[in-house]
Amino acid sequence: MFKKNIGTTDRLLRLSFGVVLLALAWWWSSWILLACALFCFYEALASWCVYYQLIGKNSCPISPDKRDR
Repeated sequence: MFKKNIGTTDRLLRLSFGVVLLALAWWWSSWILLACALFCFYEALASWCVYYQLIGKNSCPISPDKRDR
């Protein structure tokens, strides 16, 4: 799969943001907000961010040689 590039703090923020987006999606019946919420949940659970990978950012404290074992 993908190499982890999101640390614990970022994962918790994305998970929290996903919960907020999910509540707003339910409240406003918005499929777009639901898709954004699911994307946030995926990033939090996978510890991988497509945007971080594109710009080369890594907030994961694990060294690259010990990731994905």
